[in-house]
Amino acid sequence: MPPTLASLVHHSALKLTVRAGGERLDTPVRWVHASELTDPVPYMEGGELLLITALKLDAEDADAMRRYVKRLVGAGVAGLGFAVGVHYEETPKALVDAAEGEGLPLLEVPRRTPFLAISKAVSAAIAADQYRAVTAGFAAQRELTKQALSDGPEGLLTALASQVDGWAALYDASGAVVATAPEWAGRRAARITGDVERLRERAAPASSVVGGGTGDGEGGDGGDGSGEDRVELHSLGTGRRARAALAVGTAAALGTAERYAVHSAIALLTLTTERSRSLYAAEQRIGAAVLRMLLAGQPDHARGVAGDLYGGLLDAPYRMILAEAASASAGRARARAGDADADGGGATVSAEAAAVLAEAGGDLVGGLGEVVESAAARSGEAVLVVPDGERLVVLAADRGAVVAACAQYAEAVGAAQGGGEQAGDEDELVVGISAPAGPIAAGAAYKQAEQALSVARRRGRVLVEHEDLAAGSVVPLLADDAVRAFADGLLRPLYEHDATGRGDLVASLRAWLSRHGQWDAAAADLGVHRHTLRYRMRRVEEILGRSLDDPDVRMELWLALKTTASAE
Repeated sequence: MPPTLASLVHHSALKLTVRAGGERLDTPVRWVHASELTDPVPYMEGGELLLITALKLDAEDADAMRRYVKRLVGAGVAGLGFAVGVHYEETPKALVDAAEGEGLPLLEVPRRTPFLAISKAVSAAIAADQYRAVTAGFAAQRELTKQALSDGPEGLLTALASQVDGWAALYDASGAVVATAPEWAGRRAARITGDVERLRERAAPASSVVGGGTGDGEGGDGGDGSGEDRVELHSLGTGRRARAALAVGTAAALGTAERYAVHSAIALLTLTTERSRSLYAAEQRIGAAVLRMLLAGQPDHARGVAGDLYGGLLDAPYRMILAEAASASAGRARARAGDADADGGGATVSAEAAAVLAEAGGDLVGGLGEVVESAAARSGEAVLVVPDGERLVVLAADRGAVVAACAQYAEAVGAAQGGGEQAGDEDELVVGISAPAGPIAAGAAYKQAEQALSVARRRGRVLVEHEDLAAGSVVPLLADDAVRAFADGLLRPLYEHDATGRGDLVASLRAWLSRHGQWDAAAADLGVHRHTLRYRMRRVEEILGRSLDDPDVRMELWLALKTTASAE
């Protein structure tokens, strides 16, 4: 503790006597200052013990003393020391009464006690307090390090909460609570996730203080007392984006020793959450090797290389996820083509979408990697994440939290891209997900994910699952420039014929094909005689130079009609 007025009064060498304000002797003393100015307040910071001899003061003037003392109290002076035997043989009654009236501690300093002795005593006490704080900080650092090595982040949080006499919580990169200490702090930690998310939006390293305590025990906290907490938030990590965040809740501001403990915890948690680049690179190389073995049809070798790194992921049904960036201009072109599947959803998640894009910082593929790893860490699932050039490959448990997080991320990104949140020519995100597969079918799963990725790119969608491909129509899969060019070239002679007013061959061909070549039904749809329809179909054959008896020709014509209709 810092020195107090009581500790100075009890100092046997100083011989100080209390003349007023005895009930406030527990006031801490930040420093000692001697001044004979009639108004020393402009030169005070608060917390000082002011020493005077009343050289320029009329210490017997009651009104003057009341004004003088009132200003000292307003400046936050800790106490007033009056030297007797210099200008006054005893402490004037007017000064004593003024100090009593304002509740300002007044200490009488005997002539044989120099002001310098008081200054030295306070300085020595402050130095001793700082030394104790540093010593306690080093002890806390050793204890925190011991707990981090033996019990991981959970043990470190427990030790930190004990050191600061409060609670501590760890949040992951998404802002979700990972661990708390003590256990009852979970509710308090969950209440400030919004503040944690705002902290993550700032450049690292960042910190902030939430709350500060009401002191009345009625914090409006639902019964757990969290309204009294003063919570410090600190980002963790060395990159441009925080990898995690630490919250420390206490009833009052942290002291020096507690501050040392918090800083030590930040350093240790940063080391824990931000693994060394060499270790991370080694894990990625192992992951890439495991993936290559799986794709080569060697699941047993893959398990042997992976060991316990991916738990039971390689034995359970899993999904293969492929993600890469697609040209933004190509995406806008596909959107203009009228693909209805690319619409919708932006209005409902626009705020979330904007936050996702801001957090990803333009690297949507890298952002997806962080999202799936965070989801795996929260749920305890194993996940295999392998960057492959500009593509990201993810192996995740079927129906697990990672697959769900991937879908949510894609939905938010899709809403932002469709709603104009992404400016300029930045790349857009496309994701393909395979059907559930086992360890011996990794190659097939990868192919399925590639097919879904290709469809997502063609349709202008962010995410496509392979299982959904058979549920729709094949026509949207053909909606690219090459197919449209083929369709336009194939049907152009018929459109040119119809433009001269010599018959409606395109509509007749569409009706006849839609009725599977049934003359009466197609003629009825057109409102013409079946002989008229037969004549028109002969004209189609003559103009195109193709036989409608050929099923391949009928298929090509039907797809051409569907393609041109979808583009109109």
